[in-house]
Amino acid sequence: MTEPQNYLQTVALRDVKCFGYHGFYAEEQLTGIYFSLDVTVTFIPDDETENLDKTVNYEVLNTIILKEMEVPKKLLETVVRNILDQIVSKYAFLKTAEVSIKKLNPPMPGQVGHSFVQLSYSAA
Repeated sequence: MTEPQNYLQTVALRDVKCFGYHGFYAEEQLTGIYFSLDVTVTFIPDDETENLDKTVNYEVLNTIILKEMEVPKKLLETVVRNILDQIVSKYAFLKTAEVSIKKLNPPMPGQVGHSFVQLSYSAA
């Protein structure tokens, strides 16, 4: 008899580039800016490793990100929360999930590479 395995699978998308109109100030919602997003999820993998229905499809993660980025929001906190809520709703078997967003070269004094907001989920 074989010992049960304690695998934890990670699926992630890194550096998903999007143009969006998110920002607190009216100018940001008119001119738009580039963003970069990361999503990471973990779960206990099914034995059927070749069955896409038994895992997290990163194409679906990408679609969730792109659709949410089309809807202007004042705060990035709202954007990451909406993305995370959709991912957790779609994949109820997740152990953890994390979404982060970078606003690239935000319009503020000085040379700022990016601002950053991140939100994490952990199953109870």
